[in-house]
Amino acid sequence: MPARKLALLTAAAGLSLVATGARAEPPIRSAEDAFCRSEARAQVFSAPDPLNLGLHEIGRRIWASCMQRKSGGPVKKSQRRRRHR
Repeated sequence: MPARKLALLTAAAGLSLVATGARAEPPIRSAEDAFCRSEARAQVFSAPDPLNLGLHEIGRRIWASCMQRKSGGPVKKSQRRRRHR
């Protein structure tokens, strides 16, 4: 009986390791990436979700917008076109 419980616990532990490995994040590539990941983790539960996208997709969007802000630099204004008279 104890051997059976041990086998069951071992199988459950192995299954949980496999399940957590499937959801692992890719390695951090830069300081901006690390900053944006922490920002997404901090905001994911407070961000509105009117389209029922789910936490993973909301976090990805927060991260993507942060990465765009960080790598884009200053926002360039479009030049006004002057009409010649």
